[in-house]
Amino acid sequence: MGLMSKIFGDSGGTRATEDYVELEAGDLQVEEIEAGTQVRIANIGEKNDVIEIKDAVYDGDIVVADITRHTTQDRTMEHITDELKQVAREVGGDIVQKDDDQLLITPTGVSISRERLGR
Repeated sequence: MGLMSKIFGDSGGTRATEDYVELEAGDLQVEEIEAGTQVRIANIGEKNDVIEIKDAVYDGDIVVADITRHTTQDRTMEHITDELKQVAREVGGDIVQKDDDQLLITPTGVSISRERLGR
Protein backbone atom coordinates (compact mmCIF):
# COMPACT_ATOMS: atom_id res chain seq x y z
CA MET A 1 0.00 0.00 0.00
CA GLY A 2 1.52 3.35 -1.07
CA LEU A 3 1.67 6.54 0.94
CA MET A 4 -1.15 8.17 -1.02
CA SER A 5 -3.31 5.06 -0.50
CA LYS A 6 -2.68 5.37 3.25
CA ILE A 7 -3.71 9.04 3.13
CA PHE A 8 -6.73 8.71 0.85
CA GLY A 9 -7.54 5.05 1.33
CA ASP A 10 -8.31 2.66 -1.48
CA SER A 11 -11.97 3.58 -1.57
CA GLY A 12 -11.47 7.34 -1.47
CA GLY A 13 -13.41 7.46 1.80
CA THR A 14 -12.97 10.10 4.45
CA ARG A 15 -9.87 9.67 6.59
CA ALA A 16 -9.60 10.96 10.14
CA THR A 17 -6.49 12.61 11.58
CA GLU A 18 -5.75 9.49 13.63
CA ASP A 19 -5.58 7.51 10.36
CA TYR A 20 -2.37 9.27 9.33
CA VAL A 21 0.92 7.52 9.95
CA GLU A 22 3.53 9.58 11.81
CA LEU A 23 6.94 8.90 10.30
CA GLU A 24 9.81 8.70 12.75
CA ALA A 25 12.73 11.00 11.97
CA GLY A 26 15.22 9.07 14.10
CA ASP A 27 17.59 11.32 16.04
CA LEU A 28 16.66 14.40 14.03
CA GLN A 29 15.91 17.38 16.26
CA VAL A 30 12.64 18.88 15.10
CA GLU A 31 11.53 22.23 16.47
CA GLU A 32 7.92 23.29 16.56
CA ILE A 33 7.67 26.15 14.08
CA GLU A 34 4.75 28.00 12.60
CA ALA A 35 4.64 27.11 8.90
CA GLY A 36 3.64 29.76 6.40
CA THR A 37 2.34 27.16 3.95
CA GLN A 38 0.63 23.89 4.74
CA VAL A 39 -0.18 20.94 2.51
CA ARG A 40 -3.88 20.26 2.96
CA ILE A 41 -5.68 17.03 2.01
CA ALA A 42 -9.23 17.24 0.66
CA ASN A 43 -11.95 15.01 -0.75
CA ILE A 44 -14.22 16.32 -3.46
CA GLY A 45 -17.52 14.53 -3.17
CA GLU A 46 -19.81 17.34 -4.23
CA LYS A 47 -19.57 20.85 -5.60
CA ASN A 48 -19.76 22.48 -2.13
CA ASP A 49 -16.45 20.85 -1.17
CA VAL A 50 -14.73 23.33 -3.50
CA ILE A 51 -15.43 26.24 -1.11
CA GLU A 52 -12.99 25.01 1.56
CA ILE A 53 -10.37 24.19 -1.08
CA LYS A 54 -10.63 27.68 -2.56
CA ASP A 55 -10.31 29.24 0.90
CA ALA A 56 -7.20 27.16 1.64
CA VAL A 57 -5.52 28.17 -1.64
CA TYR A 58 -6.41 31.84 -1.09
CA ASP A 59 -4.84 31.50 2.39
CA GLY A 60 -1.60 30.26 0.79
CA ASP A 61 -1.90 26.51 1.33
CA ILE A 62 -1.23 23.68 -1.12
CA VAL A 63 -4.17 21.32 -1.60
CA VAL A 64 -4.10 17.67 -2.70
CA ALA A 65 -7.69 16.78 -3.56
CA ASP A 66 -9.02 13.26 -3.98
CA ILE A 67 -11.48 13.17 -6.90
CA THR A 68 -12.08 9.41 -7.07
CA ARG A 69 -15.81 9.91 -6.52
CA HIS A 70 -16.04 11.54 -9.96
CA THR A 71 -14.91 10.48 -13.38
CA THR A 72 -12.88 12.96 -15.39
CA GLN A 73 -15.74 12.96 -17.92
CA ASP A 74 -18.30 13.86 -15.24
CA ARG A 75 -20.01 17.22 -15.93
CA THR A 76 -19.82 18.17 -12.24
CA MET A 77 -16.08 17.47 -12.29
CA GLU A 78 -15.69 19.79 -15.29
CA HIS A 79 -17.33 22.63 -13.32
CA ILE A 80 -15.22 21.89 -10.23
CA THR A 81 -12.02 21.81 -12.26
CA ASP A 82 -12.93 25.07 -14.02
CA GLU A 83 -13.55 26.77 -10.66
CA LEU A 84 -10.24 25.56 -9.26
CA LYS A 85 -8.37 26.60 -12.44
CA GLN A 86 -9.80 30.08 -12.00
CA VAL A 87 -8.62 30.19 -8.37
CA ALA A 88 -5.10 29.10 -9.39
CA ARG A 89 -5.03 31.83 -12.06
CA GLU A 90 -6.32 34.49 -9.65
CA VAL A 91 -3.66 33.80 -7.03
CA GLY A 92 -0.83 33.15 -9.51
CA GLY A 93 -0.57 29.52 -8.46
CA ASP A 94 -0.81 26.27 -10.39
CA ILE A 95 -3.13 23.29 -10.83
CA VAL A 96 -2.53 19.83 -12.24
CA GLN A 97 -4.47 16.59 -12.37
CA LYS A 98 -2.51 13.48 -11.39
CA ASP A 99 -3.94 10.39 -13.03
CA ASP A 100 -7.72 10.12 -12.64
CA ASP A 101 -7.84 10.45 -8.88
CA GLN A 102 -6.08 13.62 -7.68
CA LEU A 103 -5.89 17.36 -8.25
CA LEU A 104 -3.01 19.42 -6.88
CA ILE A 105 -3.68 23.13 -6.44
CA THR A 106 -0.97 25.57 -5.32
CA PRO A 107 -1.01 29.18 -4.14
CA THR A 108 1.00 32.21 -5.26
CA GLY A 109 4.59 31.51 -6.20
CA VAL A 110 4.36 27.70 -6.14
CA SER A 111 4.48 25.85 -9.45
CA ILE A 112 4.08 22.14 -10.11
CA SER A 113 6.70 20.46 -12.29
CA ARG A 114 5.25 18.30 -15.03
CA GLU A 115 8.33 16.04 -14.97
CA ARG A 116 8.37 12.98 -12.74
CA LEU A 117 11.36 12.25 -10.53
CA GLY A 118 12.98 8.86 -11.01
CA ARG A 119 11.76 6.37 -13.56
